[in-house]
Amino acid sequence: MSLDKQIATVLQQFSGLPEPDFGRLHAADYRQFSDNLMPPIPGEPMAEVRELRVAGAAGELDARLYRPLDQANLPLLVFFHGGGFVIGTLDTHDNLCRALAKQSGAAVVSVAYRLAPEAKFPAAPLDCYRATCWLVEQAEALGVDANRLALAGDSAGANLALAVSRLAATQGGPRIAYQCLFYPVTDGRCGSDSYGQFAEGYFLSRAQMQWFWQQYLERAEQRDDPLASPLLAEDLSGLPPTTLITAEFDPLRDEGEALAQRLQQAGVACRLQRYDGMIHGFVSMAPFVERAGEALSAAAADLRAALN
Repeated sequence: MSLDKQIATVLQQFSGLPEPDFGRLHAADYRQFSDNLMPPIPGEPMAEVRELRVAGAAGELDARLYRPLDQANLPLLVFFHGGGFVIGTLDTHDNLCRALAKQSGAAVVSVAYRLAPEAKFPAAPLDCYRATCWLVEQAEALGVDANRLALAGDSAGANLALAVSRLAATQGGPRIAYQCLFYPVTDGRCGSDSYGQFAEGYFLSRAQMQWFWQQYLERAEQRDDPLASPLLAEDLSGLPPTTLITAEFDPLRDEGEALAQRLQQAGVACRLQRYDGMIHGFVSMAPFVERAGEALSAAAADLRAALN
């Protein structure tokens, strides 16, 4: 298919921006640019939005609680933002978290895990796992129901949600009822066919992803670690039921769909949905891209059904 017309308009708006020199780019400079690229978009009103400090693997982390309804014991959805393990903040994904909370009926906690290259792998997955465990431990104080627990994330954040699910399954951690993965990072080798087809010109580039992986890993061979590249795990059984969303014009499309196939082969209930005409990151564009809104609503409906 061709690019969605609204997505083509978005790409046209970004077409005049200079391409970073990833051979010389510093993470701090890139954050300053990318995290302020989009103007704030008014999000869904919430019954409560509260800043939190949650436990991480090496100290406290910032987090943000979104409560869509003024009632106790809502299901808990823990969200991890995307950004290649290097960029992204609670604010860059504020609108997405509000929409997920509103449409799923769950209280959402967005966790600001430590970023690379200052904190290399496995800092981020260990932070996300510890934060999830802490939120479950503090469920009564937070007024949420830890027996109805789900995870979600986009891109690198979806990779981290997968890591938390795997750690919980192998280390006797919290029972996770569901996970929702938007265009997940699953394979650090960056060698799928979609990487070649959509190497540049579609918002996320192959060069950008390769740079992200270089920032994230201490050593190149860590690409083969299943905690970093879940597609390479020998056994994916025991993971929670999953919604996995991919975009047609996305370098990460094939590795996400390969993971969905692996999950299904392992006996995990996985609903895979490719959105034609879309690009990486499209769900965050829901306020001005119609198909993005449809994808977000479908994912939230899956979460609502699983948690209620």
